[in-house]
Amino acid sequence: MAITIKFFASLREQVGKSEVQIELSDSLTVGEVWAQVCDNSPLPIHILMAVNKEYSKQDTRVQDGDEVAFFPPVTGG
Repeated sequence: MAITIKFFASLREQVGKSEVQIELSDSLTVGEVWAQVCDNSPLPIHILMAVNKEYSKQDTRVQDGDEVAFFPPVTGG
């Protein structure tokens, strides 16, 4: 099972990459995906998540071919 993970804005600098593709043997939740690609660091509370461009929660399960995105809260001015 292959998924694509994208990091946006300040998370891109924090994590040190903008996109990662990984192969999984089992279905994981969005939170478990974060832990796997971020050296088991806890998922920050304020981070927004999306699966296939739709907001999701950290307990959302990902499937083969999914795109998971992590990004900080959107602010405007």
